[in-house]
Order: sequence, then C-alpha cells, then structure tokens
Amino acid sequence: MSGEFILIAEDEPAISDMLVTSLEMVGYRTRKAANGQIALQMIINDPPDLVILDWMMPMMSGVELTKRLKNDERTAEIPVILLTARSDEDDKVRGLESGADDYIVKPFSIRELKARIKAILRRTGTGEKQDTLNNGALSLDSQGQTCLLNGKSVVMGPTEFRLLEFFMRHPNRVYSRSQLLDRVWGGNVYIDERTVDVHIRRLRKALSVDNYDTLVQTVRGSGYRFSPEPLAED
Repeated sequence: MSGEFILIAEDEPAISDMLVTSLEMVGYRTRKAANGQIALQMIINDPPDLVILDWMMPMMSGVELTKRLKNDERTAEIPVILLTARSDEDDKVRGLESGADDYIVKPFSIRELKARIKAILRRTGTGEKQDTLNNGALSLDSQGQTCLLNGKSVVMGPTEFRLLEFFMRHPNRVYSRSQLLDRVWGGNVYIDERTVDVHIRRLRKALSVDNYDTLVQTVRGSGYRFSPEPLAED
C-alpha cells in the first residue's frame, strides 16, 4: 500500500469513520484522532502528507491546531483542510488566515473532498511522486517494480521493495517499527513489530553489494533510518 498518508482529526465517530472508508477505498492511507491534542502529537510523531481537521474539536480547535502546525518548522509544510459547519464569509477568512490550505463547509460531498485533496497534493507536490528513485548506484523504479544496483537487477520480495521505496522517499528520517508498519504495511494490518526486523535483514541482504546494505541503518532505541551515503568500509 503506497498511497499518501492522511490524518483525520474529527470528534464525531460517524464522520471520521465515513472519511476513513471513503479515502481508503481510493488508495489513501489514514489514521484518526478524536481531538486536537491527540492529533498534534500524532502529526509530530509521524507527519502525514495531508491533515483534515474539524473546526470544533475538544482539547484544541482545528483553527488553533492549524496555527500551531504552520508555526512549527517540523510541520509547517503539511497541507491542512478545515471541515466546519460555519458558512459565513468571515469564518472562512478566519480559517484560511490561520494557515489552512482549504476550507469545506458541512455537509459536504465526499466526491468534492476527494477532488480538493487531490488538487492540494498535486499543488504541493506531495501527490506527484517520482516513478524512478536514484541514490548513487542504486536505482528503484516504482512503476516497473524493479531495482538496480550498479546496473544489475536486485532480487527482493515485495515487502522489501516497499520498504526500500519508502526509505528512499524519506531519507535521513528515523522511523520506529510501529511507524514503518503503519506507513509500509498499512494501518489496518496487525502483525508483530519484530516482523519489521526480519524484513530489514532481508532488505540489507539484498543490498549487500559495495556496502549498500549500510544505507539502512539501525538507530538504537528508536528504529531505522535510510542514509543517502553508504558507510565507508573499515
């Protein structure tokens, strides 16, 4: 599963469940937060590609959360869509001035929301992912599902391929096992976190040419990171 990751912060379960179902049906990966405070922590811990926020949430409103996200360099570039029952022009202006990228009034059409999401991801570049990723002598073609190292085909399983693609799209960032399970396997898959270690070992074995296995690095106590440069041989 390689669709963009969307976090939905909405305190009405019926609406959040409907959004999750509708968005996952068209290939997005989702997570839910029931209030603004939880959403903020989730976004900082595992930044999504886009956030959908309800204006009126407990703990922290969507407008306040948007301001916090846009004022933090770690999250400032994450696109935000505000959902609200407020339809006055002044409210729309206030929402957009908080830093939101778009504003949709309830009740809304799922079809319209999907179109708005697609447009924002395209505009911000998040939705336009490169088919070919290159890192030195390592080349990965996500469309053709092939990987080359020094011009020679690298044999690996589909899970190792998805892991490598995810790492190459997010270099120099540390991901815990649970984050990798959510982003690579998908949030609705329930497997032991140690499964990640098994696939990391398989991925390193597949890349064990010219020290390229050292691109996938263990960060003790935190998880794994992909480095653009292989470690020098001793």
